[in-house]
Amino acid sequence: MTATPRTALTIAGSDSGGGAGIQADLRTFFACGVHGLTALTAVTVQNSVGVSGFTEIPPDVVAAQIAAVAGDMGVNAAKTGMLATADIITAVAAAVDAADIGRDRRIPFVVDPVAASMHGDSLLRAEALEAIRTELLPRATLVAPNLDEVWLLTGIEVRTAADSRKAAEALLEFGPRWVLVKGGHADGDSRCVDLLSDGTHLVAFDGPRYDTPHTHGGGDTLASAITAHLAKGLGVPDAVAAGKKFIERCVAESYALGAGVGPVSPFWRLRPDATPSRG
Repeated sequence: MTATPRTALTIAGSDSGGGAGIQADLRTFFACGVHGLTALTAVTVQNSVGVSGFTEIPPDVVAAQIAAVAGDMGVNAAKTGMLATADIITAVAAAVDAADIGRDRRIPFVVDPVAASMHGDSLLRAEALEAIRTELLPRATLVAPNLDEVWLLTGIEVRTAADSRKAAEALLEFGPRWVLVKGGHADGDSRCVDLLSDGTHLVAFDGPRYDTPHTHGGGDTLASAITAHLAKGLGVPDAVAAGKKFIERCVAESYALGAGVGPVSPFWRLRPDATPSRG
C-alpha cells in the first residue's frame, strides 16, 4: 500500500478562473507532494480580467469543514486565504483553536491576509480588517502579506529595505511568531526581496524579478508552498526558502490565459527533469 502523504489545509475562497484561491492552493499542494484539504469560505465570480462579485459561505459551515477534516484525516499544516468577513474570521479562529492549529499549538498556521485581488478588486468586507489583526495574527505561526496588505494592516508604505524592517516590527506587535514581508509588488526594483523576521532574526530572500504580466495567484502559490513544506516538517526559515524557490519557477513559467492576467504555473514540476523541492 502506498504511504499516506502529509496533509495541508487551505481555508480560502474559490477562483472560478482557476488561477488563485483554493484552486491555486490545491495545485501547489499537489506539486509539493502533500495531500490538500479544504475549507471553502467564499465563491468568487472572476476571470483573468477581474472579480465581478463574491458570495460568502456561512461561518458555521466554514468552521464545520475545518472540524470535519481535522477530526478525521488530521492536519499537518494550515493556511488561510480569502476570508471575506469578520464573522468568518471569528469562526475560523475558534475552529483552528479546537483543531490545535496555530502559533502556540501543535500545527503550523500560515496567515495570508488576502484583502484584494491583483486587479484591485476587494475580497474583504470593510469590518474584517480589524478581525484579521485581533483574531488571526495572534494565532499565526507565519503571516505573509504583500506590500498593499502591509499598508492596510499597519499604515506603513514600504519603499526601502528599512521600511520592510519597520513593517515587520509593526506586524510582530500583533502577535504572530514570524512575519514575511513580500516584495513582489515593489515598483521599479529589478530584484524581488522578501524579508522574514521573528523579531530577533532577519533573513532576506533575494530572487529575480521576471518580465511577465502573468502573475495571477502568485501570493497564494507562495503561501501554499510554504505551508506544504511546513507540513513536511521543515522549520519556518527553511520552508520559506523552499517556497521562494518554488514560486520563482512558477513565475518564470507563467502563461497567458484569457484577455487579462494569466496564472503562475506549477506545471514545471511535472517534467521528468524537475528538481524535487526540499523536504
